[in-house]
Amino acid sequence: MIFKIFYQTNQATPRRETTEILYLDVEAETELAGTIQVRELIAQKTDYLVEHIDLLSKACLTYDQEKNPEFQITEL
Repeated sequence: MIFKIFYQTNQATPRRETTEILYLDVEAETELAGTIQVRELIAQKTDYLVEHIDLLSKACLTYDQEKNPEFQITEL
């Protein structure tokens, strides 16, 4: 499952204009289990402030890959 994570690098003064995105591929049986796993990974490996997590469908993933030529899945 590939998740799209919207996050802030600055927890002290988050601003919508500085929201960043990363993509994570996790092995999970359900969307809920994947979301929990993503939150745990980010909490352990970064100090990001997570705003939102989306599970990407194949159509959304294809769209994001086409829209962003620098698309890459992050490894934590």
